[in-house]
Amino acid sequence: MPTATYTRAFVPGDLDASDWGQLEPMYRSLLDRPIDSIEALGQWLADFSELSSVVSEYGSRKNIDSACHTDDAQIEKAFLHYVEHVAPKIKPMYFQMQKKLLSAPCHTELDSERFGVLVREWKAAVELFREENVPLQTEVAKLNNEYDKTIGAMTVEFDGQTLTLQQLSRYLEEPDRDRREKAWRLSAERRLVDREKFDGVFDQMLGLRKRMAANAGVSDYRAYMWKAMDRFDYTPEHCHDFADAVERVCLPVVDRLDAQRCASLGLEKLRPWDLGVDVKNRGPLRPFDRDAPQELVDKAAEVFRRVDPGLGADFSTMKMGRNLDLESRKGKRAGGFQSSLQESREPFIFMNAAGLDTDVRTMLHEAGHAFHFIWAAAEEPLMFLRHAPMEFCEVASMSMELIGADHYGVFYPDDADKARAVRGLFEGVITILPWIATIDSFQHWLYTNPDHTTGQRTEAWLRILNRFQRSHVDWSGLEDARASMWQKQLHLFHVPFYYIEYGIAQLGALQLWLAYRNDPVKALSAYREALRVGGKRPLPELFEAAGLRFDFTEATLTPLMAAVGEELERLPE
Repeated sequence: MPTATYTRAFVPGDLDASDWGQLEPMYRSLLDRPIDSIEALGQWLADFSELSSVVSEYGSRKNIDSACHTDDAQIEKAFLHYVEHVAPKIKPMYFQMQKKLLSAPCHTELDSERFGVLVREWKAAVELFREENVPLQTEVAKLNNEYDKTIGAMTVEFDGQTLTLQQLSRYLEEPDRDRREKAWRLSAERRLVDREKFDGVFDQMLGLRKRMAANAGVSDYRAYMWKAMDRFDYTPEHCHDFADAVERVCLPVVDRLDAQRCASLGLEKLRPWDLGVDVKNRGPLRPFDRDAPQELVDKAAEVFRRVDPGLGADFSTMKMGRNLDLESRKGKRAGGFQSSLQESREPFIFMNAAGLDTDVRTMLHEAGHAFHFIWAAAEEPLMFLRHAPMEFCEVASMSMELIGADHYGVFYPDDADKARAVRGLFEGVITILPWIATIDSFQHWLYTNPDHTTGQRTEAWLRILNRFQRSHVDWSGLEDARASMWQKQLHLFHVPFYYIEYGIAQLGALQLWLAYRNDPVKALSAYREALRVGGKRPLPELFEAAGLRFDFTEATLTPLMAAVGEELERLPE
């Protein structure tokens, strides 16, 4: 229901968004309404935005419920009802609405500064839409639900406890190498149980996505998604340039870090279970009690308050249950995300906290997304203009990880622990870039070779993985686990081609972090103002508004990696 601040003017207060019989007349009335002036168009957009906000929030809440409780039959039933019986009927209506705006002669009178990006995006959407793709998209959504249920059901027995794989990951930081190995192997073996199932699910998705591209008259699903994701400002070749830059600039730094890790741990070669442990074999960092997620919330609020009182105040408006579901538990989807509730204009943060240092980073990251939505929604009444391109949305989140690290003392009162946590953050910045290049390169191969077999897919995965491999890590005897590692990456199933955004945004976030180090007030002001723009300006202009360079080649990557290297040199081990 709408909040006291944002009341409905067009949609009835008692409308049931799960009932197509109630929704259809609302869409029909908008389709039948004449648009004969710029004023009429403005009112039409306002009413369409309100209806879209109501429906979007309903769908988001069904998705959140499903993510939080993959083992609840009633919740699954409600989610699948939306996926199968509501969303597929909305898509053709939405297409007709987009066509209606574009065919109205007065749409050319819209302010180009405010609506130019929207018009460009809706033109691309109209060109791409095919009604025969709607049931195919529904089938993909159902397959994603099957993937989520399978992940949510994964548990192992460890130390007399039944643990999710997210909970088990905390033991990969233990000084006892045998226990780390046991935990790693248990996790890998549990995933391998469902390896063939995941391959089958992905094969079905691949076939459905190939049909979507063919229906839309484009060369392949990569071309389809490039248009669907509004990637107007860079091409697949730019992604290949990013991968080349990472290979040349980042891999040598990763190799140096891994060589230092080998020396510190007294090992000739690292094994996969040696990558998360402290290099001095100290006990794991425990920034908060894993059984008290409110402690994570309270400490994160203090970090943001120290960065900027306004950030702290915004974060403190988010409440457990209403805006947050944080702890890992059986029956919960893997990963983390921030969901934008468009009618109430509130964010929701979902994650699987297990009392780990990485949970701190995840919280700061998702809070960055929440701030972006809060500020854009507060400034912009039309839902369609709030959401920036994902490449810039991830700048908002990754920047908060880096800037928040200056105040890690909230989580780690001991200076040595704080230094360890900051070091882990910046080492993670370096090591994640080759993984981003790996996943992105794999996706390009997958969808430009859509008729591949499962064996060919595995060969391609290993070839790409070897290109960006960490040369000091020994995978002998673990070949099956390595060959199926891609199945852990939720994005490959849920949101194909959504991963290069993290690489592009990481370079933007590092630039903002350096600007913050030089002038915190100026950097935060530019950050906030750029986020308030929402989606009204093209991607390069959003970067420019934040004082950042929109470029992800070696020219940008090299000085940023040098700055991160200097930061690591400054920190004690």
